[in-house]
Amino acid sequence: MEALLAALDFDRETLVVAAAWYFVFVVSTVLHEAAHALAAWKLGDSTAYEGGQVTINPLPHIEREPIGMVAVPLITLFLRGGNFLMGWASAPYNVHWALAYPKRAALMAMAGPAANLLLAVAAGIALRIGMAQGFFVAADDFGADFLSRIVEAANPGAGIGAAKLLSIAFSMNLILFTFNLLPLPPLDGSAIVPLFLSHEGAAKFRHYAAQPAFWMIGMLVAWNVFPKVFFPVFDRASTFVRLGI
Repeated sequence: MEALLAALDFDRETLVVAAAWYFVFVVSTVLHEAAHALAAWKLGDSTAYEGGQVTINPLPHIEREPIGMVAVPLITLFLRGGNFLMGWASAPYNVHWALAYPKRAALMAMAGPAANLLLAVAAGIALRIGMAQGFFVAADDFGADFLSRIVEAANPGAGIGAAKLLSIAFSMNLILFTFNLLPLPPLDGSAIVPLFLSHEGAAKFRHYAAQPAFWMIGMLVAWNVFPKVFFPVFDRASTFVRLGI
């Protein structure tokens, strides 16, 4: 085991942080997709329900997207030294239902980011409570691991792991919430666009948005725009969690 960690240039602490990142990613992504599936089912589209996606059991979600849920996250964890990862998942829906009920489709799309916002708020509240009780203190500075260092443990012990896990949960869910709200295909925010178009315009938008080429363009634009959107949001939110201002 020690030889394997040395070969990967991972020490035990890095391995624990990497495991925390992957755990938070799986939980956050599963809840995101389950929220999509549940909302669609309640609003009249049973596609995801019939596909077994209305569940917090990660296995159906992993079986649907093994590359996005396992392969890519683990590869990016290795490439980023165990301190960040990327991945994805998806829940199926009926395109004809979405076209016929654009407002319902928008609500279904927003359910995923809403789940991540709730998780980020919950993690932030837990961090604030931990600081109020003296378990955590604000991190002195932000380094390369700033996403996993919103706070630090006040004393050695179990608090170290809790500080890391909650910091990662806060950051990961804020990332998922912000990124998915960008109004670009194939992201959830693109479901809002048809609400402002005519029925014919919405049909054309959904047609083009479903094309792989437009997915690639959307993701390239999102990748460049996201830092400009996320970092001001993260700075404000993390400052409030750490300092209460």
